Amino acid sequence: MDKKMEELKMLSRRAGEVQPSPTVALSGKIAELRRQGTDIISFNIGEPDFPTPDYIKKAAFEAVNQNFTKYPPTGGFFDLQEAVVNKLRMDNGVSYDPKQICVSNGAKQSVLNALYALCGEGDEVIIPVPCWVSYTEMVKLTGAVSVLVEADEKRGFALDLAAIEAAITPRTKVIIINTPNNPSGAIYSEESLRKLAAMAVEHDFYIISDEIYEKLIYDGEKHFCIGSISPEVQERCVIINGVSKAYAMPGWRIGYSASAKPIAKAINAFQSQMTSGACAISQKAALAAITGPQNDLSNMREEYDKRRRFMQKRLNELDGFTCDTVKGAFYLLPDISALLGRGYAGKTITSSMDLAAFFLEEAHVAVVPGEAFNTKNKLRFSYANSMENIVKGLERIEAAIAVLS
Repeated sequence: MDKKMEELKMLSRRAGEVQPSPTVALSGKIAELRRQGTDIISFNIGEPDFPTPDYIKKAAFEAVNQNFTKYPPTGGFFDLQEAVVNKLRMDNGVSYDPKQICVSNGAKQSVLNALYALCGEGDEVIIPVPCWVSYTEMVKLTGAVSVLVEADEKRGFALDLAAIEAAITPRTKVIIINTPNNPSGAIYSEESLRKLAAMAVEHDFYIISDEIYEKLIYDGEKHFCIGSISPEVQERCVIINGVSKAYAMPGWRIGYSASAKPIAKAINAFQSQMTSGACAISQKAALAAITGPQNDLSNMREEYDKRRRFMQKRLNELDGFTCDTVKGAFYLLPDISALLGRGYAGKTITSSMDLAAFFLEEAHVAVVPGEAFNTKNKLRFSYANSMENIVKGLERIEAAIAVLS
């Protein structure tokens, strides 16, 4: 038996099926290049480049000094749960009891908790694509099957409601939506979400609504929470959010879910056996973020908006790029179809994966290929980077494109 077969024999079926996150793998490759002395400009990172605001860090230091260093409750400290309840009521128009809130180790765990609570072998989970890289692998971990439905690219990656309805079967258990969307930056309209909610009620399935980019919206657009439509719809929703993106706290690892009582009970049970409660110090920092002054959030959003406008304009000036206007998150997803078929050094670029590899090798600029998000002929650019790096990185890409023939 060769080494590869021996390794596979050691692993479970699921371990053999699940794939590592491509964005995390790319970050590892970039880190290695930097250790070797290569100057890499990263447009691949899906995290704020700003430091965590000082008032949040101060709350964490105070928590340490007050000895909040013991095991926290599985679902989170009551004061944080209560703050989340107040936030959801005021910002999103949904009412919950603190016991319906589960604070987790990042919004990623919140999504996985919800899928474990709702899905099992043979269930189907509809996912509009392009979608965040982890959704399909999380679904796979539960034993369920992902049913991918293309978003309407011609309408700014809006939900294609006709395609979603056509994908519904008796096995449909959940749809995962992410608005504002990673990677497209799309914001789903209230009208489309009301129609989707009506489908969920009619066909008896649940909605996991990932709203982690809710605070990062531009051009006067508004976020609409699907759970606010009616009590009946709210019962079918698991709302996911957290502090990583809005408050520049990705490393603090605090996300949360809000759901109907039976679902919340199951989510807490799963988390109690997997990780227990999220870091006590981080919870106190998250409490400060949610209840404290929102000036830093506003300032960061304003800066993201400046970068968004610049990067979109600059990308459209590049040979072979087409980049539509998007109004949420901190990503752009330009189409690069016009560059496919070109070559360099005896190699032909046939996919966005090839082009991303070329930009990393030739321009020392990291972007994420569309294939990571279940779409083709696209590259995801993050503008969670300094304006200086955005200018320099796009100049490098322009010079690299000129090498192609």
